[in-house]
Amino acid sequence: MYVMSDFIVSARKYRPSSFQTLVGQDNIARTLKNSIARGQLAHAYLFCGPRGVGKTSTARIFAKAINCSNPSPDFEPCGECESCRSFAEGRSYCIYELDAASNSGVDAMRDLIEKVQIPPQTGRYSVYIIDEVHMLSNQAFNAFLKTLEEPPAYAIFILATTEKHKVIPTILSRCQIYDFNRISIMDMVRSLRVIADKEGVGIEDESLHVIARKADGSMRDALTIFDQTVAFCGTDITYDSVIENLNVLDYEYGFSLVDAFLASDHAKALLTFDEILAKGFNAQYFISSLGTHFRDLIVSKTGGLESLLDYPDSIRQRYAEQASKCSLQFLYDGLNLISQCEAGYRMAVNQRLHIEITLMRLAFLKGVPSEAAQGKPAAAPVQAPAPAAKPEPLQAPQPEEPAAAKAQQPQEAPAAPAKRASVKKAAGLSLSAIMSGGAKQESSAEETPAAESSLPSDDDLRAAWIKLSDSYLQAQPRLAVTMKNANLEISGDDSAKLLLFQVDNVSQQSWIKEKKLLEMEGKIQSALSSKKVRLEVGVKPYVEQPKEKYLPSEKAQDLMEKNQEFKNLVIDLELDI
Repeated sequence: MYVMSDFIVSARKYRPSSFQTLVGQDNIARTLKNSIARGQLAHAYLFCGPRGVGKTSTARIFAKAINCSNPSPDFEPCGECESCRSFAEGRSYCIYELDAASNSGVDAMRDLIEKVQIPPQTGRYSVYIIDEVHMLSNQAFNAFLKTLEEPPAYAIFILATTEKHKVIPTILSRCQIYDFNRISIMDMVRSLRVIADKEGVGIEDESLHVIARKADGSMRDALTIFDQTVAFCGTDITYDSVIENLNVLDYEYGFSLVDAFLASDHAKALLTFDEILAKGFNAQYFISSLGTHFRDLIVSKTGGLESLLDYPDSIRQRYAEQASKCSLQFLYDGLNLISQCEAGYRMAVNQRLHIEITLMRLAFLKGVPSEAAQGKPAAAPVQAPAPAAKPEPLQAPQPEEPAAAKAQQPQEAPAAPAKRASVKKAAGLSLSAIMSGGAKQESSAEETPAAESSLPSDDDLRAAWIKLSDSYLQAQPRLAVTMKNANLEISGDDSAKLLLFQVDNVSQQSWIKEKKLLEMEGKIQSALSSKKVRLEVGVKPYVEQPKEKYLPSEKAQDLMEKNQEFKNLVIDLELDI
């Protein structure tokens, strides 16, 4: 059992002390060791990267290695020579550390410059480690420039920062820059497993994976969370206790929801969402986690993307099993719906309802592709109301006049239903086509009265146009405003009327012509009970606006053109305008 005064947090206890113990930065460790082996040491280094990835630890290891009197064949510090022991005990005179966050002024930098002039007493190099260097003031940076550019031969500067963009370019140009990566989840899991074994803590790989994900690429954060979990659960840690302690959404909710979507069970999806909210999880965090689950299913289903799935083998197997039940189309469409929901979450008035609607759409998504892909079953109900069996009773009196019936049936019975069907299917489209073509004069007698109807007057046309624009006010207010502002021109003769309305620009013209012109023409023909009315859309002619006068000279010149007395006064007095 730990005593309070003897306890050391894991982040300090297991801090890397050699290049070999660095986690996730193998390329940087190899580069630094090669530079030591070849004797190619730069006078200034800049270590930059996210928090907790080993920047300061690497600087300390590098400083020990170049001053170690008995390094290993792999150029690791021995930890036993006087230089290594003095650094470990905090009494080294050749390795200095400066926290720029608390010493950001020019005075602290002047003190550092004075120390640089003193050569090392024990080691070969004086190493100056400046942490959070981006916190230095501009005056401190400027005071440091000359020393950083031309230091003594024994001085080496190692600057560390999490925000490289805040370091002035003149400093960057004088340093070798090393970019540290975020530590991968699998590297953190392996390191945590070693530490857990040393501490005698029993923990599952799934729990370590949750801790690593929560740390977000920072090994220091992972060790801090590990200590917190041990304090909460003791030395026997279970997956459920880690989930409860860290307030992380369980993987099971994602698998359960996708199973509900595949079964089109929207009720189960809504109840699961309510259960998640009852446990205190944020709704936006929930929808984000659901999107991550769909993404992982796509990765698991697509061959060759296994490296993108950072999970233990047991969780990978679960994803592979569920992905085999889903089609890629379902997963892509589901991920698209979730992305739309996440994008509109902040703007939604009722945010819970916003997510619940998305869950119901996901539950009903399973059946959509099959109906859309088939096509024919969806078209069958449309053809059913007009079967070919209905005209047959009209052909029944064949014994009385077989020849006459056979002669008349091909002309009237098949043709009329076909034209009625086309009118029903195309609505306004067929009406305009009939008017433009003028070749369908062999239609049934029912169409003849409408074609021979009288032409409406110009006043009737204008009144119908106003009513038509009012009908779009609620559904499409922009179109209604465009119609009200349009210029109307009515032309034509006794055979037909042409109503030309001119809009403001070409974009409006092309949109109306492609999307709405036939619909508007059909509505105005129905309102006037006349098929002899045509609609056309144009663009208002360009009228050049008078140039605005801004300069005093321009205003004076304009006044001279309008006022002859003022012009005479300017001429008589020889004024310069």
